[in-house]
Amino acid sequence: MFINNIDPVAFQIFSLEIRWYSLAYIFGIIFGWLYCKKILANDKKLLALFDDLITYIIIGIIVGGRLGYILFYNLEYYLKNIFEIFMIWSGGMSFHGGLVGVIVAVTIFSKKHKIDSFIFLDLISLAAPIGIFLGRIANFINSELYGRETDLAWSVKFITIDNIPRHASQIYEAIFEGFILFILLNFFYKKKYLHKPGLISSIFLIYYSIFRFFLEFFREPDPQLGFLFFQLTLGQLISITFLIFGAYLFFIKKNEI
Repeated sequence: MFINNIDPVAFQIFSLEIRWYSLAYIFGIIFGWLYCKKILANDKKLLALFDDLITYIIIGIIVGGRLGYILFYNLEYYLKNIFEIFMIWSGGMSFHGGLVGVIVAVTIFSKKHKIDSFIFLDLISLAAPIGIFLGRIANFINSELYGRETDLAWSVKFITIDNIPRHASQIYEAIFEGFILFILLNFFYKKKYLHKPGLISSIFLIYYSIFRFFLEFFREPDPQLGFLFFQLTLGQLISITFLIFGAYLFFIKKNEI
């Protein structure tokens, strides 16, 4: 059993606290950006455009992720605590909200430059698991999105939560939604028949949704929401929606002339 009593503050500069959660976002974006630039190394035009796109992506992640969490997971709380909406360093981001934010941002940018948005969305899909991995590790450090009770040898006690041994669901998600998904997507990317714009994005949606759906069975439901339809969590219901959309997108793009 592991005792999680990790300080969420990485270091402090005078009165300014630098949290692991913030660092996860910063380095996730930096590493993802560098990886995308490596892929685009031989395409100078797209490389130059991608450097301009990164600002749109950052805004999409932050605004979409925060609004998604507020609207779907904790609207009542934030209506009573308006100023906490801007305290993203304390946690409270929705992956699916961030995903929608990125899609919107990339679509706006692509229309402006008259280019197929799926070219960039595929590229971002390849690098996204890097940020997901770091984000889930930050969730573990923050003792948030923790797992359900278990007596397994690798259980974790989150001291700031309670004294109950729990699944390290954040680590499970870091492994499957981060490490394994990264390997799978880059394996598929090397297949020439999957180079049609939109296919990698659809595969990302399919596999992420499958991993997220099953791993949610190890994760404690959000206390303010609990279980919903058929004893499923909101995260699982949203994952089903994105899975259907990903499968539909794959079918459309695969058969596109």
